[in-house]
Amino acid sequence: MEKRLIKKDALAGIARKMTGDFAVWAPVKKEDNVLFAPLGPGDEPFFTYLNSKNAPKNVFFPHTETMMKYTRTPQGMVFSSEVNEAGQSVLFGVRPCDAHSFVVLDKLFDQEKYRDQYYIAKRQNTTVITLACVKPPYVTCFCTSVDGEPVSSEGADILLTDIGDEYLVEIVTEKGAKLAGYFGDTKADTQAEAKKAELAAKAKEAIKSKIPAHEVKPILDKNFDNPFWDTIHAKCLACGTCTYLCPTCHCFDISDEVIGSDGIRLRSWDSCMFPLFTKETSGHNPRPSQKERWRQRTMHKFKYYIDMFNTIGCVGCGRCVMYCPVNLDIRKVVEDISKL
Repeated sequence: MEKRLIKKDALAGIARKMTGDFAVWAPVKKEDNVLFAPLGPGDEPFFTYLNSKNAPKNVFFPHTETMMKYTRTPQGMVFSSEVNEAGQSVLFGVRPCDAHSFVVLDKLFDQEKYRDQYYIAKRQNTTVITLACVKPPYVTCFCTSVDGEPVSSEGADILLTDIGDEYLVEIVTEKGAKLAGYFGDTKADTQAEAKKAELAAKAKEAIKSKIPAHEVKPILDKNFDNPFWDTIHAKCLACGTCTYLCPTCHCFDISDEVIGSDGIRLRSWDSCMFPLFTKETSGHNPRPSQKERWRQRTMHKFKYYIDMFNTIGCVGCGRCVMYCPVNLDIRKVVEDISKL
């Protein structure tokens, strides 16, 4: 793994320079929030954040995207696929939990049984630059309980670690190597590597929130109908905040919009917490209340995803805990399940 050093105050300039060659997504400050957005003229990347409010999964899995267009002609229907063949992109300054989420989503969207060409095209065309977490975390962070770490190269093409006055730049993949020229030619020394190791150990120790994520699957296997599920959902508003901010949630709906002879097929985010998500044309809803929906969300993260991919479907970013308007806490839910 090639390692370099850059001055800390050079990072924003590197991101802006990349916009001349790539579409660059970076954290930017919008009022009181930090959001990932395309970096445009005059935008200043904000790299001193703890984590963004929105997960950057929408770079690969947009809120709404066109899947195809079609036209009715006298000769029949004419279809055109809308798989994204856009130019190369850079996702700059992603936190390790979000980079981990891309690996989790890859298992679903790029598997042997099903390859989602819309997701894959964007994923292959995007270089991920991860910014390690070396500052004290949010109290809601629990990445170390779900196979993550605050200083990790998983899911990254380039890993940046703040070691004081400089960033240690680690080129992780061949895709990352193609951007190495943006980061100068100052080679990292053993002192920089030792400083990173020290900071990584402290950052891991600083994650105080823990959940028994690896212990609950065998309990969930046997407790689908446990009365416990009657106890956790009463105050849920079914607002979908937890799923829309989650970096690994991926429920979607497909709809057609037709005007005259022309139509488009759209894929849009949906949520398993919405009452209409599972409502059938007949009017029947197999998940008629928030009890069933909360059970589904929990089972999906800590049982079903493990059944399918041998991976926990949660990366411990804590967004669902931080932004739930009624303070429903998935950490407490998992802790309570471990005691069943």
